[in-house]
Amino acid sequence: MAMARIFARFTRDKAANITIMFAFLIIPIIGATALAVDFGRTLTVNRQLSAAVDIAAVGAIAEKSPGAVAAFAMKGNGPIPTAIKDAEGLILANLPKGVDKDDVSLTIDVTKTGNNLKSTIAYAASVPTTLAQVFGYTTFPVEGEVIAEHQIAKFMDFFILIDNSPSMGVGATTTDIATMEKNTPDKCAFACHQLNDPKNYYALAKSLGVSMRIDVVRKATQELTKTAGATQQVVGQYKMGVYTFGAKAENAALTTISTPIEDLVKVGQYTDAVDLMTTPSKNYNNDQQTNFDAIFGAINGLIDTPGDGSSESSREKILFFVSDGVGDAYKPYNCTKKKSGNRCQEPIDTSLCQPLKDRGVKIAVLYTTYLPLPKNGWYNTWIKPFQPEIPSRMAACATPGLYYEVSANGGIVEAMNALFVKTIRTVKLSK
Repeated sequence: MAMARIFARFTRDKAANITIMFAFLIIPIIGATALAVDFGRTLTVNRQLSAAVDIAAVGAIAEKSPGAVAAFAMKGNGPIPTAIKDAEGLILANLPKGVDKDDVSLTIDVTKTGNNLKSTIAYAASVPTTLAQVFGYTTFPVEGEVIAEHQIAKFMDFFILIDNSPSMGVGATTTDIATMEKNTPDKCAFACHQLNDPKNYYALAKSLGVSMRIDVVRKATQELTKTAGATQQVVGQYKMGVYTFGAKAENAALTTISTPIEDLVKVGQYTDAVDLMTTPSKNYNNDQQTNFDAIFGAINGLIDTPGDGSSESSREKILFFVSDGVGDAYKPYNCTKKKSGNRCQEPIDTSLCQPLKDRGVKIAVLYTTYLPLPKNGWYNTWIKPFQPEIPSRMAACATPGLYYEVSANGGIVEAMNALFVKTIRTVKLSK
């Protein structure tokens, strides 16, 4: 009887029930906690390992990496052993803490196809567990794949065409323009280079320390040769030539300052000769010295057949055109704006650019903004009516993505370098 009463009391004691229930539940709770701890660590290791593989996939084919240099020297397509070895080294150098190289399985493929480099890295690893081993889990698996692509730098010939016609004698900045207008009786912002007048506005600009648009374009071209020299992966990858519209108005025509050569230091030195076109007298030839039609026809005939850039014998051809975008020439027919007699002043006719593009020549356009000159009667009559069209015409002349406009007081040096860099493809993760 006594034992029966004791058992009856125990079965009615709720605290005892909770104790029994807890005893049954403690095992799965501990197990879930153990799994959560080890699973969380596994996620962290996978994230860190994936980042290491990302670094390797990109680094193995990055510009000037051992793999990219080796690929550039290859005459054909195929795997790049140097890049594969480099990728493996980058991964092992960045393994997560606590993960040994023997715990990781790697499949690395880095190949060249034409100008394209592609690295594909698949990884698999076993992450040791701690608490989860109680339940028989000694490791947790992780795996993944990363793909990176890079178009290696190509062999390129740059034909730098500099508009040095009289309009490029305008002050380079609004401050330079204001200085010229302040110091000339007719409020002229142009440094006209008239040889029959020793006190011409070109000489005045020099004495006042005014920078003309042609001055900064010359400097920008010289800086561009330095950028190209520092960027190329092998000597001779880039060749550059420099051309102008002519040194004298009397024989204005496409003029060679330097043919495309691989000695970029010499190209920079030759560019010292680039200056504003001279005129024998004021209003010589009715100021018709910016003949885009003739210049583009001549440069099209001068540039030989483009290649795909994959080798020295198949070089890409790029016309690098620097101008304020306004033509001024004798043009009895097909002028896109109203004429003064047979004098045609117009934004560049984009039909002139198409024959080059049709041949596969890329056109990079640096538009040196034609700054408003509200105090100039000629500007107000002839240029102001179509000024809003100038940038859109220049952009249409360019190959898509290769257009850059310099603002009123913008840096032409920086703009020219930025436009050059646009021709170089960068590494990107595609997966």
